[in-house]
Amino acid sequence: MVCGFGTTSKGDKAKLYTMKNDNGMEIAVSDYGAALVKLLVPDREGKAVDVVLGYDSAEDYEKGDVYFGATVGRVANRIAKASFELNNRVYALTANDNGNSLHGGRNFYNKRMWEAKEITDKSVTFALHSPDKDQGYPGDVDISITYELTEDNEVKIHYHAVPKADTLLNLTNHSYFNLSGHAFGTVLEQEVWMNADSFTRADAQSIPTGELAPVEGTPMDFREYKAVGKEIDADYEALVLGQGYDHNWVINGAGMRMAAKMRSKETGIVMEVFTDLPGIQFYTGNFLENEQGKQGAVYKKRHGACFETQYFPDAVHKENFEGPHIKAGDIYDTVTVYRFHAES
Repeated sequence: MVCGFGTTSKGDKAKLYTMKNDNGMEIAVSDYGAALVKLLVPDREGKAVDVVLGYDSAEDYEKGDVYFGATVGRVANRIAKASFELNNRVYALTANDNGNSLHGGRNFYNKRMWEAKEITDKSVTFALHSPDKDQGYPGDVDISITYELTEDNEVKIHYHAVPKADTLLNLTNHSYFNLSGHAFGTVLEQEVWMNADSFTRADAQSIPTGELAPVEGTPMDFREYKAVGKEIDADYEALVLGQGYDHNWVINGAGMRMAAKMRSKETGIVMEVFTDLPGIQFYTGNFLENEQGKQGAVYKKRHGACFETQYFPDAVHKENFEGPHIKAGDIYDTVTVYRFHAES
């Protein structure tokens, strides 16, 4: 189903694409920002619960600055000092986060109209042409993102791109999840598990130091289910600097595998996150503050949690991190899956 989703300040008429499966799940995505706007999941009693924070219209997404449901690129997360060197040439980026570049600077992908290319009952593909020097990055890149809702209750996000020159690519989705419902309140009582023995230690500006720090014996250990709020305010350097969880975990294994899980005792809804990328940024909405959301909801601190699959932050400057370098003509292709079910 396709319907109008408002008009941007530039006069672009946005649309909302809704998909349903036979199990009562429903998702809605917009061509404005290629954003995930709605995600309805049946709870333990079969009642549909919208588990992502968001806005009511494209106008609201245009005004918002917290990346609800956002497609983020060319390079998600942070690049130190807003510059990098590639092929003996230095590229300057926009410094929009304490002198560093965050989520591509200020000319964000989630503030652009994407073209809906392929539309079926269960999927939609959005396309964006990113020209040479876009956001400061080299090379023309044609990007496509496919959202698919499967009969296995999966929201599958498939990223595909082919650059015409050597460049950096690290795309992700910045949805805030609350498995008790988008308007429920904090996620502090919801539980999280992560397939990670270490995380990338970072400085006061959230730039990784290069150290892979073991989670053993720290509040960063989610190898067994733990309430988000259990240790979030602990007197531990990473949590003090991040004002809560806002860090990259090093996912165990390689290839497509489970990276994280989250569950709500209120609804019984469980989310499993799968990726083929090396890292995942777990962010607990530490900087949300009275954000006016959809259906009259007001989102506050820690009302949602993000699970952003990615190459490690600032990987371009760290020799021991797998980097997001993509050579001219090579294919950037990665898949993230959010799979849902309800426990009794």
